[in-house]
Formats: sequence, C-alpha cells, structure tokens
Amino acid sequence: MTTDTASAATPVHETVRSLINAAIPARCLHLVAELGVADQVEGEIDVAALAERCAVDPDSLDRVLRLLVSYGVFTRRGSTYSHNDASALLRSDHPRSMRAFAQMMGLPVFDQTFARLTHTLATGAPAIESVSPGGLWTYLRSNPEAAETFNRAMEAKAQADIGAVVSAYDFQPFATVADIGGGRGHLLRAVLEAAPGARGILFELPGVVDSLPEPGPGLGYHRGDFFVDPLPRADCYVLMEIIHDWDDAEATAILRAIRSAASPGATVLIVEGIRDDDVDDPRAATLDVIMLALTGGRERTPAQLGALLGDAGFRTTTVIDTPSAMRVLEAVAI
Repeated sequence: MTTDTASAATPVHETVRSLINAAIPARCLHLVAELGVADQVEGEIDVAALAERCAVDPDSLDRVLRLLVSYGVFTRRGSTYSHNDASALLRSDHPRSMRAFAQMMGLPVFDQTFARLTHTLATGAPAIESVSPGGLWTYLRSNPEAAETFNRAMEAKAQADIGAVVSAYDFQPFATVADIGGGRGHLLRAVLEAAPGARGILFELPGVVDSLPEPGPGLGYHRGDFFVDPLPRADCYVLMEIIHDWDDAEATAILRAIRSAASPGATVLIVEGIRDDDVDDPRAATLDVIMLALTGGRERTPAQLGALLGDAGFRTTTVIDTPSAMRVLEAVAI
C-alpha cells in the first residue's frame, strides 16, 4: 500500500519539481545561444575543442550541454557533441533560427523583470516598470544593443510562423494590404508572393523604415506612429502580434486608428496566439504572463478581441487556425 501510494505520487512531485527548476535549463539555453555555441558545432566535436572555440571552461560547458541533451537539444556521444533538429535552430544561419529569441529572453532586463513579478501581482502594473521606468519600449529606445537583439528575435519568431499564416489565409482578393507595425516587412513580402496582384504598404516607425532597403515593386513604406499619425487606406490591414502588446485602452486606440483610415467593408486581420478558454495551452499561458510582466498586454480570446473590435467599429467574421500556434481573427469595418 505504501509503495503504491508513493509510486502514484511520484509523477505529481516530478511535475512540481520540474517547474521549480525550470529556470535552470532555460538559463543554460540562453547562455549557449549568447555564446554562439551552436555555430561552432560542425559534425561531431569534442567538448574540449568546442570549449576552446567558445573561450569557456570545458568541464562547465560539458555539464551545461549534458543538461540540454537531456531536454533533447544537441546529441552527445562520449565526450563529443553534434547537432540534432532542435540544436540546429540555435545556429545563426538556420533559416528558422531561434538563437536571437533565446538571446532576447536571456537579456538582463528580462531576468530582472521576472524576478520582480511580485510587483505585478501587487499592483497589476508591468513588472518592468519597477526595473526601468517608462516600460519596455522606453528601455529599448535607450539601449540600442538590447533593441537590436529584440528586433532580431521578433524577426526570427515571425519567420517561424509566416509560412503557416500565408498558407492558412487567402490574401488574393485584396488589392492593397497594409502591414501595421510589421517590422522589417517579412510577413508582408510573403503575403505579396502569395498574392502577386496585390500592393503592399508597410506601416512602421520612422527609425525602422529608415533602416530598411529600397522597397521594390509592389511594396511601399509609410512612416508613422499608430497612436499619433494617420494610417494608410487599404483593403486589408494585418496586425501580427501587435494587439497583444497593449492593454485594452491602447489596443482599442490602435484599432480605431485603423477604422479611421479604412472604408466600410475593409478587412482587419489579428494574427496572434489567440487563446481558447477551453484549452489549457502552456505556450499561450506562458506568453500571456510574459505580456503581463513586460508590456501590460495580454493574450486574448476571440470574444475579448471581438469586444475590442466592436468598440472600434469592426465586426468579427471568423477565426482561422494555422499549422503553427498562430491563429487569424478576421473582422470587417462596419
């Protein structure tokens, strides 16, 4: 009886234990990404040679990599390491590289923010405000290196989902597609490839636009701040992981700015990890707490997004699943 009870209790204890210690493997992954370890792995490499290339202690590196191997990242044989599909994503040259995203999550300001999550629980305000007054966006404007890491991480994250979004939604009916806050335009370029008859408009902050190459045929840039400046007129407006960055009042303000520019019948697409209240998804729930601590935003359900859209003058028409964690909520201007 005692043995059976202990055996039954073990998985529960291990669930809690793994969560208690979850920050350790995550930190190891952040460090390996920051050091560029994956870029130094070609074929099989002995840990001593790998440590020399990375200018670190071989025993310490070995122990860190063994931990990652136990989570399915890298392959180990004796004292040598090689890539598997997971560790290859940490290479800088991988087409869907996640290195920058791991580097971003390991930034000191992020560590400090999550160490002060009690501030959010006590006040409801983003924890980062207790680390950097003015919040995340002010911090990034004042710290160019961190901002560059953040921007590369967002590009990498978007690249992993763009194909899924474009394959799930038909953009061909639209003559003009505006990507609002679309970064360097990776999503919009993929949309224009899928709908070659469309014209694309990338709406971004002047500093972002000024860093971009010439747009090329069928693509135009529109500089501005969606809280201040008029938005372009288009048949379809795309917001990929934009609305979740903001609280309800600011999110509604963005949607109202779009409605002011849009004609009746224009489409708006919110592309995010839209939550399902009936499904306990750890990825969506984790991202929701990240938004809570860093931006004051949130991962919303279709009903929550529908309420914001309704206040801004839109009517939700459908929610489309994609092969990735992204979902596409479609609404039309009324």
